[in-house]
Amino acid sequence: MERTQHKQEINMTETLMNRINELISHYPEDKRKSALLPVLHEVQDAHDNWLSVELMDKVAEILHILPIEVYEVATFYTMYNLKPVGKFMFEFCQTSPCCLNGVEDLMDYTCDKLGVKVGETTADGLFEVRGVECLGACGYAPMMQLGDFYKEHLTKDKIDQLITDCRDNKIILHDK
Repeated sequence: MERTQHKQEINMTETLMNRINELISHYPEDKRKSALLPVLHEVQDAHDNWLSVELMDKVAEILHILPIEVYEVATFYTMYNLKPVGKFMFEFCQTSPCCLNGVEDLMDYTCDKLGVKVGETTADGLFEVRGVECLGACGYAPMMQLGDFYKEHLTKDKIDQLITDCRDNKIILHDK
């Protein structure tokens, strides 16, 4: 794994460790590795929504597996972030139904409004725009995911309101 110039403070709080142990308890002792995906989610959520190499090494230590086993999973799935990301990630579905309903124009509009390109984070660290594969809500196209929630039947006006609401801290990202 490539080490980045980004430093991340590893903070495995008692609350986080209790949650990790609770997740591990769902599996037989010799199958701790089975908890890897949910543990990565919890750890990422507790660390500004990204996973450094050092943090993935810590997860490997906790699960009694090799670091490469964590890297393989974290690099395969796009839901794990390997560098710092914006607090509000606008993840636009880029498959056929959304494209046919104008999602590409909405992505360009959003990037222009925020002054970034797809995959970049705004200077203030608040926003990032991404294109992702099917989110399974084709009947609500064009749509995107923001945190744990879908934003559907998007328009430029809805994008403007989402940006305003994010800046005003009116957006809930997680249902936990």
